[in-house]
Amino acid sequence: MSITKESEWLGMQKVSEAVAYTLKEMCQYAQVGMTTKELDDFGKRLLEGFGARSAPKLTYNFPGTTCISVGGEFCHGIPSQHKILKEGDLINIDVSAELGGFWSDNGASFVLGQDINGHQALVEASKAILKKALQNIKAGVRISQVGELIEKEAKKRGYRVIKNLTGHGIGRSLHEAPSEIANFKDRFNFERFKKNSVVAIETFIATTSNYAIPLADGWTMVGDKGGYMAQHEHTIVVTENSPIILTNTNAIFA
Repeated sequence: MSITKESEWLGMQKVSEAVAYTLKEMCQYAQVGMTTKELDDFGKRLLEGFGARSAPKLTYNFPGTTCISVGGEFCHGIPSQHKILKEGDLINIDVSAELGGFWSDNGASFVLGQDINGHQALVEASKAILKKALQNIKAGVRISQVGELIEKEAKKRGYRVIKNLTGHGIGRSLHEAPSEIANFKDRFNFERFKKNSVVAIETFIATTSNYAIPLADGWTMVGDKGGYMAQHEHTIVVTENSPIILTNTNAIFA
């Protein structure tokens, strides 16, 4: 989507506020002993309070309102009353929604309670890499350049990137052009970021895997070589200078 008028700007601000607030509150609400279904139900109530509707449910009939992945699950984890959160768990929450015909997306990984399993360094790397990537996005920059930056920053920290999960355009639907904003230098992608376009930029920083593969439930993805992954995501508007972060209130960088 390219923002061309004030109504589009206001629409994107409104839906982005809803997903950002919901993500921040869900991260704070999570606690040891809670099920991921309880956490998802909390997020559902928050989104409904804004009048927003779950994007994965609308688009893919996903069996939950938000995606909640725990431990070795990389993404698209299904909320479950049988999955109980534990001290030191690596948790990823991805919240995307539609409101008034506009769509926005954001996500965050965090360690629940004390870092007894040593995941915090991975989480901090993902956040730092997303921040650096955003600082390098402006109109005219090649999408592949930002992917190259993300992979180089991951390698410097001793991590890998997941090559079959990508950021994407967003705005009037959950996934729009550009369809793939990869975390590596895609030498076949000659697209450039366009002024006023709306995109979701995501990191997929992993310990041992380079690809995500689905489990038998058809949704949850894990690493092809195991390990763990951290993801952080903002929906932004590309400008000629620094991007406007529509989901900034999710407090990822706080």
